[in-house]
Amino acid sequence: MFKKTLAALAALVASTPAALAGPYVNGETNVSFTGSNYNSALHELHIGYEGTAGVAGYYVQAGPAVSAVDNVDSELEFSGKAGASVYATETISAYGELSFITGDETSYGVKAGFKADL
Repeated sequence: MFKKTLAALAALVASTPAALAGPYVNGETNVSFTGSNYNSALHELHIGYEGTAGVAGYYVQAGPAVSAVDNVDSELEFSGKAGASVYATETISAYGELSFITGDETSYGVKAGFKADL
């Protein structure tokens, strides 16, 4: 399944219109602790695109992810994120993000918020 997903991502990248901003690479590690006890880490290496349209900015990225849970063998997964932000005023913007990661069952996440410049 992972090879099919990478092939689909490559086809998507190859067919992307030139109007999008150039590609980027994003490496990210998220580590979870309870007190001083290590719980897990997620290491992601994504290829993505970002751009703007008027007062809105957007991005989409995906790639391999290694899940390293304490006392469990690490697993290679596939993860991705898509998000957007829009300025409501010159100093206030709202943003949102949708994410997923494969595994025994595909998990999804949603994030939303706002930012006010001081």
